[in-house]
Amino acid sequence: MDLRFDYYIGARPEQVWHVLTSDEGVKSTFFGCTIRSTFQVGDEMAYVGPGKDGDDTVHVYGKILQFEPHHIFSFTEHPGPAYYENHAELQSRVTITLEPVGGSTKLTLIQDQWTENHPSHVSASNNWPMMLSSIKTYAETGKTLDFGYE
Repeated sequence: MDLRFDYYIGARPEQVWHVLTSDEGVKSTFFGCTIRSTFQVGDEMAYVGPGKDGDDTVHVYGKILQFEPHHIFSFTEHPGPAYYENHAELQSRVTITLEPVGGSTKLTLIQDQWTENHPSHVSASNNWPMMLSSIKTYAETGKTLDFGYE
């Protein structure tokens, strides 16, 4: 049930990290969301942006588990309240690791520790490749992919 994606990106880890954590990078590659967080281990975080509850829809929220700049970003993940009434009971863990490979970066994303029968597994398996492809393109070119969404 674990999800794992490996992407090789023609940019240094610092550039990829900027895409993953800056308002500009996240908004460009996570469907218009921003990330609200202090980025301190144990603190809360949330991806917030346009959606069912307007511009401040919480799409995903959780707690920071690991945060080592340019290397690892890990957090618990709950779907936002707009998606499921029992959102607080639904949880997984997302871990993004960056590893330099020559002048490039290997990005590995693992989403695991899913609660049983988590209804977001299918959408995550479809959405991560789109977002990671956009992160790769943005880090390499400064542009995002056009998926036809507004």
